[in-house]
Amino acid sequence: MPAYHGRSEGPDATDGGLPGLVDSRRAIFTAPVASVALVALGAALWGTDGAFRQPLVSPVARWSPYTIVLYEHVILTAIVLPFLIRNRDGLRRLDRGGWLAAFGVAWGGSALATLAFTTAFEYGNPDVVVLLQKTQPLWAIAAAAVVMRERPLRRLGWFLAPALVGTYLLSFGTMSPRDAFTGAEGRAALLALLAAALWGAATAFGRRTLVCLEPQLVTATRFTLALPLLLVIALYEGVVAPPASADASDWTRLVGLALVPGLFALMLYYRGLVQTPASVATFAELAFPATALVVNYFALDATVSATQLAGFAVLWATIALLHRLPVELPVSPGENLAIRPASAAG
Repeated sequence: MPAYHGRSEGPDATDGGLPGLVDSRRAIFTAPVASVALVALGAALWGTDGAFRQPLVSPVARWSPYTIVLYEHVILTAIVLPFLIRNRDGLRRLDRGGWLAAFGVAWGGSALATLAFTTAFEYGNPDVVVLLQKTQPLWAIAAAAVVMRERPLRRLGWFLAPALVGTYLLSFGTMSPRDAFTGAEGRAALLALLAAALWGAATAFGRRTLVCLEPQLVTATRFTLALPLLLVIALYEGVVAPPASADASDWTRLVGLALVPGLFALMLYYRGLVQTPASVATFAELAFPATALVVNYFALDATVSATQLAGFAVLWATIALLHRLPVELPVSPGENLAIRPASAAG
């Protein structure tokens, strides 16, 4: 979590009387326009993911999701490996918990989550698959409670019901539960939610590794540690080689997938997040679904119904409010909370 160097409201200013906190002062911070713009631009690049990924898993291209994600990480590892080698001494700062968290980010958040996300495109509407990733903060809250010992307040429970309703409407519209979970759309939604859960958990693990490493080194280890696992999975499935029908356009999409919604988006987003509070970033991240809906409409002829859009609105409003909900954090003696604002979603 970045430190926000703002001015304190003073010793009498409270943050709602959080239990267990010795000092509950808050920092007043106004995010620079350029930082918010970088967060929005990074989120917008994430919205192009479906346009790169879905054509590769289509019956025309016939790439296996395992092959796609493997080569995506081969490209990313080739880019970050020189940096990782130059800064390998920094890895010595990782303790046992740090290494476990680093593998949690790499294997869960980078390898398995991307596999579930890519496979979901084989079954369902790419808009729904992408928009369901907005449930990630819900999963991040649960993971942060275990990994970072962050305790959301009890009133968090009031947010779960609208979040579940919004998620269901976004996934299935007016379909009955019996029909929703028996067809391809049900499989796509479950895979998309699995990806969101793994990426949400990776947020908590990532914050644990940031205790020891710089953000750039966390990103480099994320891709590099994921690659051996993906290779083993692809070997087991017998899909290490690309399909015989692969052509230049497929490889162009694959490189674009790794760079545009992958590395470039990540770099811009985290650079902007350094000086952008989570509550502000929530609104800037609306560039992600907005871009996805527009790009997928023109590139993939994908649309969502009014009911599904209403479900997304409910889900996003719940997430936006969650970012304003305080959490109880473990505090070291003498720690100044005035420069450590917390949000429920991290």
